[in-house]
Amino acid sequence: MYQLKINELSEQAFLSQYWQKKPLLIKAGFKDFQDPLDANELAGLAMEDSIESRIITNHNQQWQSHQGPFDDFEILTDQHSTLLVQAVDHWHPEAAQLLEPFRFIPNWRIDDLMISYSTPGGGVGPHLDQYDVFIIQGEGKRHWRVGLPDPTLKQFAQNKTLLQVEAFSAVIDCILEPGDILYIPPGCPHEGYAVENALNYSVGFRAPNQQDLLSSFADHIIDTESGQKRYTDHTLALRDSKGELTQSEVDKVKTLMQALLEDESLFKHWLGNTLSQPKHDMDLAPEEDPFSVEQIQQLLENQVTFE
Repeated sequence: MYQLKINELSEQAFLSQYWQKKPLLIKAGFKDFQDPLDANELAGLAMEDSIESRIITNHNQQWQSHQGPFDDFEILTDQHSTLLVQAVDHWHPEAAQLLEPFRFIPNWRIDDLMISYSTPGGGVGPHLDQYDVFIIQGEGKRHWRVGLPDPTLKQFAQNKTLLQVEAFSAVIDCILEPGDILYIPPGCPHEGYAVENALNYSVGFRAPNQQDLLSSFADHIIDTESGQKRYTDHTLALRDSKGELTQSEVDKVKTLMQALLEDESLFKHWLGNTLSQPKHDMDLAPEEDPFSVEQIQQLLENQVTFE
């Protein structure tokens, strides 16, 4: 449905020259782009309890973030407002098709499709992300500025749920039109504001940190009742200080723990399991209640046709 053209680059050339290295503006990445949904459909998703959403407003430099679900959209004003809905690919099959052109990157790295609708001036402010993202322009236009990673840039909290970054120098300063795509690697400061009512589609990529991985591995060990081997010290000897922790004891504990990581079967089972889990593990549409035997018999007697 969607055919991706990365300027004049092959997929491998993009990976070699840009992936996790530097941002890239892709003009007409999707030729004759058609939005898979409209703002009203997006708002409908934001009303659901099980779908993560928020509205961000910026009036007179007063940033506010409101968590969904929403019963109404009075705070989504006709200026300086943005509605964001996470993991739309879990709920909207047509929108999920936007992930397919990016499958040249391994499936396990793809996280979700976030969709935003902004009124003129709407955005989330200058910020950093710790993951790769392709931002696709749908309806409308959006002004983007993107910089290069700069460890001296300071981040600050506009409020409890909105982290921004101080002013930065841009290497990309552009207006995205329908079908244009912006690739932004981790750590690159960026900001985008709608020029007119605009829809944007963000294909985000999974980038677990060490804390995430170790926590998940520990949970797996507990769930599978692995890691039962205990610490032993058959060569224990007297020492001058009762409070001393010897280097050999440190090494033994480390070896005991490393043995779990080096257990190939355990490790691969955990890794395959954890990388197969969606980020938004509750965002799964429940199956419809199955028919009972009695209901099926009644339907057959009534000559109902099953499709």
